[in-house]
Amino acid sequence: MSMKPIALTLGDPAGIGPELIVRAWLARGDAPFFALAAPGPLAECARALGIEAPIAEVEPEAAAAAFADALPVVPLIAPANATPGTPDRRFAPATIESIERAVALVREGRARAMVTNPIAKKTLYDAGFRHPGHTEFLGELARAWGSSVDPVMMIWSPLLAVVPVTIHIALADVPRRLTTELIVATARTVDRDLRARFGLSRPRLALAGLNPHAGEGGAMGREEIETIVPAIEILRSQGINAFGPLPADTMFHPAARARYDVALTMYHDQGLIPAKTLAFDDGVNVTLGLPFIRTSPDHGTAFDIAGKGLANPSSLLAALKLAHRLSL
Repeated sequence: MSMKPIALTLGDPAGIGPELIVRAWLARGDAPFFALAAPGPLAECARALGIEAPIAEVEPEAAAAAFADALPVVPLIAPANATPGTPDRRFAPATIESIERAVALVREGRARAMVTNPIAKKTLYDAGFRHPGHTEFLGELARAWGSSVDPVMMIWSPLLAVVPVTIHIALADVPRRLTTELIVATARTVDRDLRARFGLSRPRLALAGLNPHAGEGGAMGREEIETIVPAIEILRSQGINAFGPLPADTMFHPAARARYDVALTMYHDQGLIPAKTLAFDDGVNVTLGLPFIRTSPDHGTAFDIAGKGLANPSSLLAALKLAHRLSL
């Protein structure tokens, strides 16, 4: 029996998603995939790149058989003929349709995992999209199944895994939104999925402080004392191997990273700056806490280079490889 394929979404059609799809098929690894995209624009992208990539319009069940000789595409209904490098809210429906159909196909058992290409949040917002980002949208789609989920974003690479406790909110809002309950819920999801999906028997969770020097005993802020330490105490009482809070400026060098399996940081950039500095090309965005496997490249739409043949598929290939590994 052939292996079920991975569903690969389009992302923003004006970004580098189409080029990444073509280049990922050209590199063809062990995991067959199909793209949820518009066949015509994808074929035009391949021609513009000078890449011979025959397009096969297929149902998901036929993707694995077609994969060796052609790029399997499950066609979208919404138009996706965007101009590379020119974001346009008229094509937001194609981005959203691609994501929704990928989730549905995984739910139906017609794909074994999904990998998502980068979206442009502003373009989607301009079209009426009401979710902060991919992670939150996928959580709502999973809840529509009747699943109780708390989606958590983890940036994973062989060098470092980080989970920001607060994600797509303004930095000024972080102290108010950061609660003991949120830290505990996030850490529980991380611990559970690292055990179940990554095969770690007792994951080591290092929690960063919020303030410089982890608050310096209250001299630089009291969030560590009043919010983070109580969360760690609750987690440890439940058998979760959590420790900290650690000063964020000293927890990402090699000796420090050897002490933990994942770093939980208190806000987006506190974790994603070191993660993307250390492993920009092979970092993978993994959504934990979902009833299905979802990974994504650890970069954005790169409108500035879209259509210029400069897109690097390394992160997408890493995302496909990890989705393959986690869904075996």
